[in-house]
This record gives sequence, C-alpha cells and structure tokens, in this order.
Amino acid sequence: MPCHICETCGTQHAPGPLPPARCMICDDDRQYVGWSGQRWTTPTELAARHHLRVETDAGLLGIGIAPDFAIPQRALLLPTGAGNLLWECVSLVEDAALTALRARGGVDRIVISHPHFYSAMVDWSDALGGVEILLHESDREWVLRPSACIRWWGGDELRLSDDVTLIRCGGHFPGSTALHWQDGPRAGGALFPGDALQVVMDRRHVGFMYSYPNFVPMATGDVRAMRDRLARFAFEDVYGYTWGRNIIGDARAAVDASFERHLRAVAA
Repeated sequence: MPCHICETCGTQHAPGPLPPARCMICDDDRQYVGWSGQRWTTPTELAARHHLRVETDAGLLGIGIAPDFAIPQRALLLPTGAGNLLWECVSLVEDAALTALRARGGVDRIVISHPHFYSAMVDWSDALGGVEILLHESDREWVLRPSACIRWWGGDELRLSDDVTLIRCGGHFPGSTALHWQDGPRAGGALFPGDALQVVMDRRHVGFMYSYPNFVPMATGDVRAMRDRLARFAFEDVYGYTWGRNIIGDARAAVDASFERHLRAVAA
C-alpha cells in the first residue's frame, strides 16, 4: 500500500489503500490547505515529476526537490563530532542522493527541526539502513507515519557531542529545534534553526513567526524565551531552511539585532 504525500506540505502519511480524508498539518493554522483543495501524491508519482537537487550550499552538501515541491526546504549533511547528521528531510528519496551521502561516510542520524519538515523521514531512515530519527517529544502528535526508528528527546537542550547541541526554541511549534554546531562548518560555528527563527530575504536578519505563510507573529513571550535559550551560544553563520537563505559571517550579531528589532516593533 502506498504512503500518500500531501501536495501542499510534503508530509508522508502511514500506508493505506486510499489517501487520508485530510492532512492535519495543513488543517492547522500554521499551514494551509492548497487553493485547489486537499491533494495527494505517492512516492512513485512524485518521482515521475520531480528529482533531487544534490549540490553544496555554503560549503555543505544539500539535498532538495526540483522543481520545487510543497515547502521547498533542503536537507544538509553535517559531518560533526556527533557523527554525520542529516539535518532536515525532504519528501523524495533517490539513489543518486544516497550515493552522494555514502561517498561522504553515510548518515548516522536524522535530526529534524519541526513537523513541517518531517516529510518522508521514515523512507529516508529505511534507505539509510534504519538510522535513528531524533525529534522533540513536544511535537509527538504531528508524526503521521510512526516508526520504531524515531527517538524522542525532551527538555530545552540535548548535547549530542562536545560540538553539537540541540536547543528547543519553541515558538513556531512547542518543540521547534535548532542545532548548534560549535566547530563547523567554518571557524566560529553555525546555527541551524529551521523555522524557529527564519533567515529573511535580505539575509542580514531573521524573523520570528507562529505562521509564516499566514503572517501570524510569534507570541512575544516565546520570542523572549527563545532569545534566552540561545543567549550562551556563539556562532558565525546561520543556515536557513532553503537554498541560499543563509547568513554567512557575523550571524550572532545579526540574530541579536533581529531579536531587538522584532521586540521593538511589536511594542510600538
């Protein structure tokens, strides 16, 4: 039986003879149902219309879907002290991408920031030999294709190694997670925040939204809490959710300025 994939958010659902009646991720007010109504595809149909884009993005191997499909995020391979981490996930798996990952030592663990990027995480885990998928337990209800490979973590921080820490930022989703890589990929380290804070189009700031497509601001208390949780982490770069949406150099100062700009604006 196929695992149907929502055309709007790209989330793969549990196997079934027919597509679900609804996608709960798109029904949620952080997302939206496509203007043509709820539509579904399958891995086979998706592969017939799309392929994977495998190339570097600011020095890291990236994997995304071309032409764009659903939310156009890309995954990144992070060769860290905690092993080779696949940060984020996409809705399509292809042999060429698996070959590229294996040529770089494979993947030890998949880590995903929040439910909008769960996509085909179980297919990716299976294709990579059943590697662990690490998710925050606060977002457990949004897993629409369960797997024994999923490992839940809790609290506000999880240290994976001397150079890698997961930080529960909250705000966008209760479990929205950022990954801090102290030693890479360049000197000074990097932050990978998913949509917890999002690199905006000027690539000099980040934004804070409860819903990005529906333009609902993040609650001020959540923004302040995120600022507090990130305060002790140094980083030179921020890698955003999609191709080229990165702040390379002086990113810590850019994030600090963005917190101040946002809080000043909502208090005006």
